[in-house]
Amino acid sequence: MKLIHLASFACGTIFSLGLIEGRMIDPASVLAFLDLRGEWKPALVFVLAGAFAAALGGVQISRYMRRPLLDATFQFPTTKTIDRNLIIGSMLFGLGWGLVGFCPGPAVAALLTGNAKGLVFLAALLVGMAAFSRWSRRR
Repeated sequence: MKLIHLASFACGTIFSLGLIEGRMIDPASVLAFLDLRGEWKPALVFVLAGAFAAALGGVQISRYMRRPLLDATFQFPTTKTIDRNLIIGSMLFGLGWGLVGFCPGPAVAALLTGNAKGLVFLAALLVGMAAFSRWSRRR
């Protein structure tokens, strides 16, 4: 097995464990965080702040490197245009997260705990992706 595969597996495992420990895989916890008018539970602010700090740190470190450790070049986004697809996709992502309390990463991590809701969410996600793919090919 290549080193990059081991590194990817380790990063995915750490990410999943962080989501589990931070209770991001519990839809009730996420929905309580998003419910600003009800009994708002701000605990996930710390999870989000930790994720932001880790990402910011990684970007800052990358500025001093000529190339990443396990690839030939850095893979930063090249598109900086805010278009209709980005706006609609962002709105659908937020709507889905707010309605069911899952987004793709936590739903996959929830599978590790035997949470059937994560499986249902991922099935719906795959159906939605297939529908969009089919719709976009017709356009």
